Amino acid sequence: MITFYKVLVFLHVFSAIIGMGPGFILTTVVKSGKTMTELRHSYAVRHKLHIFVMIGGLMLLITGLAMGALNPSLFQMGWYVTSLVLFLAALAIGPLVLSPRSKPIKELLEIHKGEAIPEKYYQLSKTLFRYEYLENIIFIIIITLMILKPF
Repeated sequence: MITFYKVLVFLHVFSAIIGMGPGFILTTVVKSGKTMTELRHSYAVRHKLHIFVMIGGLMLLITGLAMGALNPSLFQMGWYVTSLVLFLAALAIGPLVLSPRSKPIKELLEIHKGEAIPEKYYQLSKTLFRYEYLENIIFIIIITLMILKPF
């Protein structure tokens, strides 16, 4: 018989695939643009993928907390608490760090005329991508903690 907890575990793993999988390629998608038209299209694709990241991330948080509510001993496990803290930090990075660095890029994509990608874009995207890579590293640490449960 399948228990409610096992259903939550299934949903949690499924949410990780839906949310984190696309999140790891968001930077790669926009790096493929070689002209402004391609770059604009890449950012449109990125935006659509980001919807999966947001839905999967919300489901991860809900199912992870629900598992903790059903099994309160998880809150005494170092891997669980560390994962939760890192996940909340990663969630905060979005609006506090990534969004302010994305806005100038979005504005540049809207106002720039011509097909040549301006140097300003490369400067702005380099900073944005650095923080996105940091967030990816956080998610890799979280996934590792969830799999290995080292402490």
